[in-house]
Formats: sequence, C-alpha cells, structure tokens
Amino acid sequence: MYKLLTIIYCGILLTACTSAPYQASKNTSLKVDSQHIDLNNSNKVKQILNQQYNDWHQVQHRLGGLSKSGIDCSGLVYNTYLSKFGINIPRSTKYQSQAGRSIKQRQLRAGDLVFFKTGFKTHHVGMYIDKGNFLHVSSDKGVMISNLDNPYWSRAYWKAQRLQ
Repeated sequence: MYKLLTIIYCGILLTACTSAPYQASKNTSLKVDSQHIDLNNSNKVKQILNQQYNDWHQVQHRLGGLSKSGIDCSGLVYNTYLSKFGINIPRSTKYQSQAGRSIKQRQLRAGDLVFFKTGFKTHHVGMYIDKGNFLHVSSDKGVMISNLDNPYWSRAYWKAQRLQ
C-alpha cells in the first residue's frame, strides 16, 4: 500500500506541468528573430542547452512560472527558445506539441522537443540534448537533466517535435 501511495504521489508531482492556467495564443507558428541561432548546428545547441541547465539548475518548479523564482516545463522551453535561440514559440505544452514538425524518436537531435503523457490529460515537455538526455523541469526537483531510458520517461514518452 505504501508503494502504491508513493507512486501516486510521484505521478501527481510529475503531472503538474500542463495543468497551469495560461493566457497563451493558440497560434502554433514560430516567429524567428533575425539574430537566431541555427538549430541545425547541434554542437552549438548542445552547448547552449548545457549552459541553460547550469544557469537554471537550482530553480524550483512553480506552476505557471516563468522566472528564476519558479518555472514550469513549458515555461523553460519557451524562455530558452526565446532568449537563447531567438525563436518565439507558444507558451503552453499543448501548443508547443503542435509547433514545428513531428519526428521519430530515433531522429532526435539537440534542441528537439520531447513530450510525455504524464497523466490522463496532462503532458510534459523537455528539450533534447544528446545521448538520450533532455533538459526539463521536474515538479519535485526543479530544472534538471533526465534520460529517455529512465523507466518512468520511457513509459511516458509520447512524441517529439522539431522546431525548424
């Protein structure tokens, strides 16, 4: 019984990301700044994502948050794409999952968005780095890097999108 309660509790913590209220445009088109980083340059994108982790790794999860006082998964993705890549993407996980084009998991490269079904109507998003690693915001551990081979993420994996 204790294990079941622990699993349920962990599931609730991990699913909090998409239940945040938001005032986001339903527009899934991407607006690219003239000073944007070329997402085809995987080495540069990896370097930026690793630096973003170093800058944000002590930031805790906050539903609907968009700052270093607290951020959620889609907020980290939105913030990173806008401030580091010069690309304005939708703010919510729902609309981020519709932006760009779908790719297969075996096609993942640095900067691609990875999505997970973490509950009945909840989704989670992270940014792929390399070797199965992705940057995201955990409800209980804050900004972190996890691996797609982790049993939880492997079971929850839904899809990937390339924003180009």
